[in-house]
Amino acid sequence: MSQRDRETFIHLFAGGLAGTAGAVVTCPLEVVKTRLQSSSASFIHSIPATRDVASAITNNGTPKLTGNELHHHHNAQHRVCASTILSRRRPSVFAIPQCGLSTSVQSISIWQCLKHIVQTEGSRALFKGLGPNIVGVAPSRAIYFCAYSKAKNALNTVGFIQANSPIVHIMSASCAGFVSASLTNPIWFVKTRLQLDYNSNGAKMTVSECIRRIYETQGLRGFYKGITASYFGISETVIHFVIYEALKKKLNELRQAHSPSDDKTSRDFMEFMAAGATSKTIASIVAYPHEVARTRLREEGNKYRSFWQTIFTVWKEEGRAGLYRGLGTQLVRQIPNTAIMMATYEAVVYVLTHHIENPENLVVGN
Repeated sequence: MSQRDRETFIHLFAGGLAGTAGAVVTCPLEVVKTRLQSSSASFIHSIPATRDVASAITNNGTPKLTGNELHHHHNAQHRVCASTILSRRRPSVFAIPQCGLSTSVQSISIWQCLKHIVQTEGSRALFKGLGPNIVGVAPSRAIYFCAYSKAKNALNTVGFIQANSPIVHIMSASCAGFVSASLTNPIWFVKTRLQLDYNSNGAKMTVSECIRRIYETQGLRGFYKGITASYFGISETVIHFVIYEALKKKLNELRQAHSPSDDKTSRDFMEFMAAGATSKTIASIVAYPHEVARTRLREEGNKYRSFWQTIFTVWKEEGRAGLYRGLGTQLVRQIPNTAIMMATYEAVVYVLTHHIENPENLVVGN
């Protein structure tokens, strides 16, 4: 195996393993975030919906409504986003205000969100969409990190662009994001549809059923709904990696000043985790509206047709806060997810680079 092929394999393997680790650990928060972003996440009517169901019963327990009407009320209650149940009288450290930005006193904790999903749909509902996520995250991250590394190496050798400059990181991240989004959008589309399925374990939609339903109603083009939002989301990736590379460069300079050795310690990987979490948090806040638009475009129905039409519709109907639904949950999810992903990637690349290229390092005692 040539040196170039070996490097490609290392980045593919490290990227896939890093993405999988982060996705599995943070899957429950991903489900909460997706439901917050959807148009069915009714914050305003969540509590009245419960009262409506209660008012449908007379004092002696006799239903005032017909069976079909009660069934409609029951389904309406369950379609309320899982994170919009009870108001909190006292603020909590983990309380996430409505839409991530609202200062309303009706804030709810992530724990309440997760507990509600378990109570209404079962514990397995916390991992809805995990199958497509695992199937997609490994190739997606592998493609991304490999494309990023290839693009960066190519741009560093062209001669007319300063090596490892911010423009190199921006162009590399853009190229990697475009390639990854184009190849894996159908997988993420299926994942979102599964996470927006509010049925309990006994009646939940399977992956094959979801795929068949999408194909029968929209054809192959249906699997690429929301891809324009993903392309706009490349800006988040660009911001993330530019900041991360800058922090990483600064950390390496500080490390070289104190310890010129190339060997990395656990402290170095902790610093990489902090750099990854910081850069991703900033990027998520700046570019978050594209995630709301992407989720809306992947919902069933034809209300949302294009990226800008979705943005304007949400702005008109829900205001600025609507474009930031679920931001709080997203930040709580992204911090551990990105920290785990970036630290795993750096660790795997370091281990494989040192031990595959230098097998003698595998000998105990070296």
